[in-house]
Amino acid sequence: MSKPTVAIVGRPNVGKSTLFNRILGGRSAIVSDRPGTTRDRHFGDAEWNGRHFWVVDTGGLVPDSNESMDRAIREQVETALSQADLVLLVVDGREGLHPVDQAIAEKLRRTGRPVLLAVNKLDDLPNTAAIGEFYGLGLGEPIGVSAAVGKQSGDLLDEMVARLPDPESEEDDERLEVAIVGRPNVGKSSLANKLLGEERYVVSPVAGTTRDAVDTPLKYHGRTILFIDTAGLRRHAKVQDDVEFYSTIRTEQAIERAAVCVLVVDAAEGMSNQDLRIATEAWEHGSGLIVAVNKWDLIEEKDANTARRGEEGLIAKAPFLEYVPFVYVSALSGQRVRKILDLIIEVADARQVRVKTAEVNRVLEALVTRQMPPQQAGDEVKLLYATQIGTAPPTIAIVSNRPTDVPESYQRYLIHGFRKEWPFLGSPLRLKFSLRGNREHSRTQGDGRR
Repeated sequence: MSKPTVAIVGRPNVGKSTLFNRILGGRSAIVSDRPGTTRDRHFGDAEWNGRHFWVVDTGGLVPDSNESMDRAIREQVETALSQADLVLLVVDGREGLHPVDQAIAEKLRRTGRPVLLAVNKLDDLPNTAAIGEFYGLGLGEPIGVSAAVGKQSGDLLDEMVARLPDPESEEDDERLEVAIVGRPNVGKSSLANKLLGEERYVVSPVAGTTRDAVDTPLKYHGRTILFIDTAGLRRHAKVQDDVEFYSTIRTEQAIERAAVCVLVVDAAEGMSNQDLRIATEAWEHGSGLIVAVNKWDLIEEKDANTARRGEEGLIAKAPFLEYVPFVYVSALSGQRVRKILDLIIEVADARQVRVKTAEVNRVLEALVTRQMPPQQAGDEVKLLYATQIGTAPPTIAIVSNRPTDVPESYQRYLIHGFRKEWPFLGSPLRLKFSLRGNREHSRTQGDGRR
């Protein structure tokens, strides 16, 4: 990455995520009093005094623990350290110096990375008596802060920026945000790891291992893809506690912000009603959509038409899926996983397609000639002309003398006809009907709404 990277590390529950949020100026990471809330590396794009840099929030380190999750978190932290230009070690000023702090400090000294020491939870600043004992960590002068209320966070940021390496030249490109979504334990993180070519996310057979939405950039064919590996989305009735509740909210926010959503489905379980709800939510938000059927290698009884038969059954339930690409993969073996990257680019480009007005009207005229709008008593329903008024998703405005009298069945006929000319692969297509010169009588119809 062209921007320098700061990795925030420390033992559990010292306020790393609160400080991460303070640095970013918002609530990007889940914060809870429960130790171990942060499990993955969480990326954020920060700026201070004109300097842009990545900040990485890591899970709480427990150096000597043999618990499987603690071991996995240690591996993630080590990866974050290997990529960091500066390490920010956070300790708890209220509890004082802890043996785990000393073990982490010793580990950091061995890495040779520049380390800045932040003593957190000092709400009574400028009283700095609690800072003195942390000089014993041998990491230079500690900086006292209160991440919760923001005290001396500016001083900390000044020192962080001063220790960052000189910025490299950055390419002027736009990031393509992609959300990896789906129910818990369908292999989202395993798929993300395979796409990224490294163990970027904690993977565990325990459902719900990923709790937060994690942003990870990847360069592919000259495009920067920012992957958002999200916590598994469940029905709200099944959300058990506040941490999982906020994870669900973050997942929905990821869907809202993503240009493309990759919905991961378990091949053995099929596409459930919950999967269909997630797909519909993404589609109605205007995101591009790809369905990745994972664990396809575990399906023993299948033939050349198995996939197509399954898709036809789903399209009968949710007609918009006719326009969505399905890819059958194995995150474990990597089978067809790279195809997802190609589809992401293709779907993202389809959302940006713009058609000339003359072409839109040519197709509209042909569709109307083939089948007139259903007529009701009174004036004849006429479709006068059309033009594309937006992209991401593509939106076509149609002017009519009676826009409210165009039935949904005929609107679906128009959408299907437009898509035969311009497939808009994986992208929703919106139609907006309006009365000429009167915006109050306009309405919008999308091919994901029923």
